[in-house]
Amino acid sequence: MKKIYGRPKYLKARRFHYCPGCGHSIVHRLLMELMEEMEIADRTIGVAPAGCAVLAYDYMDIDIVESAHGRGPAVATGIKRSVPEAVVFSYQGDGDLAAIGTAESIHASVRGEQIMIVFINNGIYGMTGGQMAPTTLLGMWASTAPKGRDPQREGYTLDLSSLLAQIPGVVYAERVAVNSPKAIRQAKRALKTAIQCQLDREPGLALIEVLSMCPTNWKLNPIQACAYIDEKMSKMFPLKILADRRVKATKKAVANVE
Repeated sequence: MKKIYGRPKYLKARRFHYCPGCGHSIVHRLLMELMEEMEIADRTIGVAPAGCAVLAYDYMDIDIVESAHGRGPAVATGIKRSVPEAVVFSYQGDGDLAAIGTAESIHASVRGEQIMIVFINNGIYGMTGGQMAPTTLLGMWASTAPKGRDPQREGYTLDLSSLLAQIPGVVYAERVAVNSPKAIRQAKRALKTAIQCQLDREPGLALIEVLSMCPTNWKLNPIQACAYIDEKMSKMFPLKILADRRVKATKKAVANVE
């Protein structure tokens, strides 16, 4: 029987430490599939975050460095400027990118750094016990918002990707999810587009936000967590292209029409 699906070459044969139903493992696999398909593993450098994905280097068989909490875009900036031919990405959760790392994410975007940010949004602090994150939905339970997030008490939900997408230095931004086979295929296409921005030397930063399940801290089973993304999260964070300022891709499209 012909084998049509298996472990990607650059995904290490190790058991994930992630909770059952978590989306991190899916995104790890998608990235390593693209490393193999695009033949860029030997020139790619990742930046791992603090948080649930702190051990990303245990699973991705590429060069990965660890950054201090929230400093992923700054570390990725230094790597890209030092090794401009490298494909550089920062892999971050909502606490890492949208809380302690807000300044780094904004200013890397303002400078138009030619890096990719993979932003995993599960709306909560996963590793430390389910505390409220900047991305926690209104009314959503968290250990630090036991009555549900109230805007008068805890403030409003932060849609950081939409904010960053307004900055001219962001060349491409898309929000996707990994809660269904269809969504996973679109997530892979979005990640490939973001990587291609670096290969084409598009002038700016590429951002892919991934809505990801967190059954443990949402107090849901994995099936319910997948449904929660469709029923709740995607209403606050719509799945769509948020910005597309690619120069070379636009020129190619015009040339094909002509």
